[in-house]
Amino acid sequence: MLMGRDSERQRIERLVAGARIGHGGALALTGEPGVGKTALLRFAAECAFGMNVLRAAGSVPEQEIPFGALHQVLRPALDRLGEIPGPQARALSVALALGPGEVVDRFAVGAATLSLLCRFAEERPVAVLLDDLHLVDRASAEALAFAARRLAADPIVLLATTRSPDPPLPALPLSGIDLASAGALVASRSDVPVSPELIARLHRATAGNPLALIELAPEAHRHVSPEAPLPVSAALAHEFAAQAGSLGEAGQAALAVAAVAGTDLRVVAAACRVLDVPVDSLTEAESAGLIRIADGHVEFRHPLIRAAVHGAAPHRRSIHRAVAEALGPHDADRHAWHLAEAAVGPDAHVADLLVGAALRAHERSAHDVASAAYERAARLSPDAGRHAALCVSAAESAWLAGETARSVSLLDEAGGLTDPGVRLRAVELRAAIAARTGSLTEARDLCRVAAGETGSPDAGVVLLADAVHACFYLGDTVTGVELAHEIEAVLERVTTPRARGLGQMAAGVARILANRGGAGQIRAAVDLLASSGRLRDDRRRLSWLMIGPLFLRDSDSGEELRRIVADARAETAVGTLPALLFHVARDEATTNQWSRAEATYDEATRLARETGQETELAMCLAGLAWLRARLGDEERCRDLVAEALPICRARDIHIGRVWSLFALGELELGLGDPQKALAHLEELAALLDELLLTDPDLSPAPELADAMVRLGRREEALRVARRFGAEAAAKGQPWALGRAERTLGVLSDDFDTHFEAALSFHHRTLDDFETARTRLAYGARLRRARRRVDARPHLHAALETFENLRAARWADVAAVELGATGETIERRPRSETLTPQELQVSLLLAEGKTTREVAAALFLSPKTIEYHLRKVYTKLGIRSRAELADRLP
Repeated sequence: MLMGRDSERQRIERLVAGARIGHGGALALTGEPGVGKTALLRFAAECAFGMNVLRAAGSVPEQEIPFGALHQVLRPALDRLGEIPGPQARALSVALALGPGEVVDRFAVGAATLSLLCRFAEERPVAVLLDDLHLVDRASAEALAFAARRLAADPIVLLATTRSPDPPLPALPLSGIDLASAGALVASRSDVPVSPELIARLHRATAGNPLALIELAPEAHRHVSPEAPLPVSAALAHEFAAQAGSLGEAGQAALAVAAVAGTDLRVVAAACRVLDVPVDSLTEAESAGLIRIADGHVEFRHPLIRAAVHGAAPHRRSIHRAVAEALGPHDADRHAWHLAEAAVGPDAHVADLLVGAALRAHERSAHDVASAAYERAARLSPDAGRHAALCVSAAESAWLAGETARSVSLLDEAGGLTDPGVRLRAVELRAAIAARTGSLTEARDLCRVAAGETGSPDAGVVLLADAVHACFYLGDTVTGVELAHEIEAVLERVTTPRARGLGQMAAGVARILANRGGAGQIRAAVDLLASSGRLRDDRRRLSWLMIGPLFLRDSDSGEELRRIVADARAETAVGTLPALLFHVARDEATTNQWSRAEATYDEATRLARETGQETELAMCLAGLAWLRARLGDEERCRDLVAEALPICRARDIHIGRVWSLFALGELELGLGDPQKALAHLEELAALLDELLLTDPDLSPAPELADAMVRLGRREEALRVARRFGAEAAAKGQPWALGRAERTLGVLSDDFDTHFEAALSFHHRTLDDFETARTRLAYGARLRRARRRVDARPHLHAALETFENLRAARWADVAAVELGATGETIERRPRSETLTPQELQVSLLLAEGKTTREVAAALFLSPKTIEYHLRKVYTKLGIRSRAELADRLP
């Protein structure tokens, strides 16, 4: 019976009741051992009557078994595995060892878990109950947390208990029960009256911990000092050990075997036979209330009992060896781990067994388990070289598991590496860690040094390309050009299309950033990578496919690459998506696909936060700020810049700083404040000069000239325009040339020539916004020249484009200019604003995808998709998907 806990019980009741009517939720009950977490979980199970209840419990012996807890949870639902999207079904099947293959991304299992739970919940509501989440293997915990965070409109509730103060779910911290409830609890468990004074002393000593109250009450006079609080955890461990010590010799021995072997009674019995211990002696421990034997399982009453028995057990290594023998090679992973626990010194055979366990865990995307196995194998390896190589393998798996600090520590432990291949792997890993979460400068330098040390031209070029990628984020044109020369010097000796394409792309990018050519190299790389498709399976470098179209910014390059990226996007590789989606969103934002760009940026930002990828997070925030500036969303733009800039400054992500300042400058221009715009744009120009970034695509010169003209500083504006015109001509790409000609048209007497040239260049790009800016400027200039009839078509076209893009401030300016020509106009009514997620859902549904296909693409449940769709219908005042396609911007 639960004493107290009224508010906690009400919260659990509300969650379970919500799941019954389709409002999913998740909650972690956190607190110290014995505080009542498991009792509340049992209460939740009682509340979930009539629901499908899925359970799992974490335990120390099972922590190294990848996806063990997830298999416990999903076992009743596995007959529905064929009813979820194919890539997800394959990923989950591999993870649970139900079929062969390799999981390419650890988050794919989480997406599959969500889909399977939602499919199972279509029958009746589901309650997932997880006890001791902190002891659940990490791969299972991540998959279940991924699913739990996305339960919104589904009849599913997930409740977990954990000692962790910072669980991956919404937390309900539990403290001790109050004094009155403590008195009731002690009285309910005591055969003799307990004085109020003693209850008060117990309550102070235990801080109201229910288990401590129950266990210490019989010995309260001996243990509780009126002067000092009792260290409860030590006291409980002592009490549990004392209870086990009261058993007979055979009972203690059998209980120790159970503490080591896990919950499977067959394994416990087999290990007891190896040690010549009568397994029947376990009944003595059951009679003492320490364990419960039922349904072929041995369950300790509390994890602390198991810990106390395990800690006090003599000859633990012998027990582990007996359990390994009982399990046999057919349970290869547990067999290897128990032999490792039994080992006293280096043991090459056991190390080999652990390497096998690590490989199997890696294939199932249980990277934390793989890392632990590699690490233990390294410690057991008698050979120093093998120890170092296994430390690197452990570090690689730790990085994939998201354990950055541990990965670096393992690389440090590997020490000086003599094997060239292992050393290359270690350097690549250090560079990847630095690029994502540490110093981009360190990433650049590590790649460059490693490229010089490798004897393979292909591997060297790929590393140099990675160094150029770091230079892009750093805005480091000097090193970038040096790297371009190094790449070009070895390209003749490169043999694979992948390395050649990456090398050409990287060299071209470096040259374009410094305005030293490069467009031809990028164009050649685009053709090579599009025809070979060799980057398709290189998840870490897949975003290079989008870099070509972004740097060329014309209408006839990159369509095949965009198609390859779209196909890869659908393959549930969540961990690699933030970087890829960032580049996709940027591409969409520089075309007429602003609605898609907004939704893609939002998705990339959410995934970057979830996966801890700070570089991509900063760039997405800055890119979205720029887009929000053009949309005229002042508050959101400023908020995004305020979050992006500190990350960019802290990690030298100078391109993110450039984009953020550009966003603020364009925002002020759109708001009609040229003085503030000029301040931001001049700061941006100074930053570009400091970085020696001379790519005209990054130059704010057209916007600077615009602000100066508005402030009456035409001569300065003309100097800026002419200098920019020369830079754009040197680059020779239509996007920059179109902007340059527009700027000259605003300031020149022969404005028709410049504006017509600008429109001709714009026609060769996909950027409708820049075309509309030119038509607006041309129309305004024609109106001031009293050529109102000539002005109207340009102003009409500009207004229509701005309204299509939802660039409200710019549309207002175009409408004013059009009205000044004497034209009577009717403005398009502004539609209800959709949230980014509603927009993303709507766009995919409008393309003809089914609800389940959209759910799979966005890693949400079908019910959540339907929930968003209902809100969209209400906002837009429509009733069908056919109407939806017509109403989307």
